[in-house]
Amino acid sequence: MSLKTGWGAALLGVLWLMLAGKALGQTEALETLRAERQAAEARDMTRLGALLEDGKALQAALDEAREAHAEAEARHATLQAREAEQAERRAALNARQAEQGDDLGALLGVLARHSGELRDVLTDSWLTVGGPALPPRLDDAVVLTRSHLETLGDALMALTAETGRAVRLTAQVADASGEIASREVVRLGDLMAFSDGALLRHGAGEGTLATLEQTPPEVARRLAAFQAGEGETLMLDPTRGQVIAALAQRPDLIERFHQGGAVGYVVVGLGGLGLLVALVQYGYLLRVSWAMRRQRRDLMHLRVDNPLGRVLMRFRTLADDPVPEVLEARLDEAVLAELPQLERGQSLVKLLAAVAPLLGLLGTVLGMIVTFQAITVYGTGDPQLMAGGISQALVTTVLGLITAVPLLFAHTALATRSRQLACVVEGQASKALAERLEGRGSHDTHRGSVGHASALA
Repeated sequence: MSLKTGWGAALLGVLWLMLAGKALGQTEALETLRAERQAAEARDMTRLGALLEDGKALQAALDEAREAHAEAEARHATLQAREAEQAERRAALNARQAEQGDDLGALLGVLARHSGELRDVLTDSWLTVGGPALPPRLDDAVVLTRSHLETLGDALMALTAETGRAVRLTAQVADASGEIASREVVRLGDLMAFSDGALLRHGAGEGTLATLEQTPPEVARRLAAFQAGEGETLMLDPTRGQVIAALAQRPDLIERFHQGGAVGYVVVGLGGLGLLVALVQYGYLLRVSWAMRRQRRDLMHLRVDNPLGRVLMRFRTLADDPVPEVLEARLDEAVLAELPQLERGQSLVKLLAAVAPLLGLLGTVLGMIVTFQAITVYGTGDPQLMAGGISQALVTTVLGLITAVPLLFAHTALATRSRQLACVVEGQASKALAERLEGRGSHDTHRGSVGHASALA
């Protein structure tokens, strides 16, 4: 029991201390506020005393207060007058709107709608470049007035007249590098604008122009001549630049070649190798043809710089009285020894002519694989995503065919020329063999006649 009494007394002591501390804190706060108020009153009394002692300062303060009051009254009067004026104007507009009725109100709505649509349509028009101002917007107009109709009519007539004019002006033009400079621009109605042979388009900033990424060379030449006063013809695009833009985006021969990718490079490389081999061999055959023609004109003096001379020289070194079959076999051996040099490179050219279309077909298959992969990932909504694979598929096929056709012609030319030379060599060799065999037969006949005559004697 004594323990519980002790704990209760301790708890009461703690509560009494907390209440005493809180009361002490409030007393200190009150004393602080009272001291600040007394200090402010003392400052105000000091200032009032100073003003009472200094009459000039008091008079200046009064004058400043009167001026501020007068300015406030003047502003209040001005606002009241403006409010009354606006009220009168509102009343007048309401009266005029009531007089006009629903028909003129509907006409104002139609004019406002068409005026806004016309401004939106002509925002990217060439008529805004150095041309008349666009018709004003009538969205804020409450009552239709005569000036609205006159302004809209004048703007429409000015724009219509501007469509048939060719205007030369100076404007800010951004080139392909992004540099903006003041240049001379020629505008042809609402069809197109150009500068220094380059077609223009509307730039990113308001009132600025930019050159197209690529202008077709023939179009650029005619535009430059027309601007310089040296030509009288132009290339106009009635689709407002869409056809010329499409022509400008059409890739040239080099760009087409690069669209073929790695397979296209291989096809063209092999085609170039085949043509080089064909040209070298055809040059060799031409030189051999010239040497053989010179040799045929002088068969008594044989030369080693042509197959015919080498074959006939080897034939003359054979024995005078061999067996005819052996002589013919030796002659055939000499002719066959010359054929590899005449037919050199034909197999390689023929092989490349057959391989080129197959490589083109390989590129086509790879391009279609890329196309189907793009369709799988992105779908068929954007054709540009499939353009790379389709271009590779088509270009490699074209490159393969373009490579194979010249190689086939080259192989035919080489085969024809070598066959002609081989026929000449074989013909001359057969002629020489026949002459030798005929000479030996006549010699044997002569020897038989002489022996028969001796026997008779």
